[in-house]
Amino acid sequence: MLTHSKRVLSVFILVVSLFCFSAFAQASPKITIASVGWTGVTIKTDIAVSVLQSLGYQAENLMVSVPIAYKAMSTGDADAFLGNWMPSMASIANKYFEKGTVLKYAINMDGAKYTLAVPTFCAKAGLKDFKDIAKFGDKLDWKIYGIEAGNDGNEIIQGMIDKNLFGLGKFTLVPSSEAAMLSQVQGMAKQGKMSVFLGWAPHSMNEYIDMTYLTGSNDETFGGNDGTATIWTNIRSGLVKDQPNVAQLLKNMTFSISMINQIMITVEKDSSMSLGDAGMSWVKEHPEVYKKWLEGVKTIDGKPGLAAFEASLKK
Repeated sequence: MLTHSKRVLSVFILVVSLFCFSAFAQASPKITIASVGWTGVTIKTDIAVSVLQSLGYQAENLMVSVPIAYKAMSTGDADAFLGNWMPSMASIANKYFEKGTVLKYAINMDGAKYTLAVPTFCAKAGLKDFKDIAKFGDKLDWKIYGIEAGNDGNEIIQGMIDKNLFGLGKFTLVPSSEAAMLSQVQGMAKQGKMSVFLGWAPHSMNEYIDMTYLTGSNDETFGGNDGTATIWTNIRSGLVKDQPNVAQLLKNMTFSISMINQIMITVEKDSSMSLGDAGMSWVKEHPEVYKKWLEGVKTIDGKPGLAAFEASLKK
């Protein structure tokens, strides 16, 4: 049988062990970053998840629709979202910003593009501006090609149709996946058939499709600067207080258009490579980028984050 002193020591060790386990559990939460099925957003999210994992966090990429991403952040089921395209996403995001359940937080990319586009041969034929679309209605089969149902771009297009903006009242929005939409547009272009579709940069479509972005967007559609967009990292309310280290990393993580385009092209050339793996391969070759990301960032147990991340790159 244990003596009284040994019992006291055993209880003490148990209490200390439970305390340490509890402290570690609180310090190593599951960090969930919401993303949508857009290639660029997936790349950024997968990279962020890999960096967080190298620091000791249990991080995951939660693939959902845009509306669900905001609902998840507002309820605490997701911690962040790296794909807030503004101003086009304002109709979905602003109500959460105004309530304070989601914070706009930090710009992760400047100079992006998100608006309607056409194959360049259509622009050469005179379809250059939003106001030109209706003139070519018959040749367009009165269709505009969007991406997945529920995203902000589709909402804008449908709003243009419903309000008969630019005379688009007779048009039908055709929702689809990103890949299917681009395949459709490419197939039609090869047959000399006109199309209007939702286009954006960064994306490798700008490299392999001879395309032209339409002018004429306004504040009711994709913004007054012909669809030029700023992409924000949004976070749930409370993340800065609960997880300041994670919040600092997310604030530091910025991406260039050329970076995302290069990663996409890598995957298209090597279909066996995942977006996340291609992203991390690019990051490994650009220490000048990841060193800025990890400034002021530590591992989950308080050690220098940069050293831990660089060690993970060698595995």
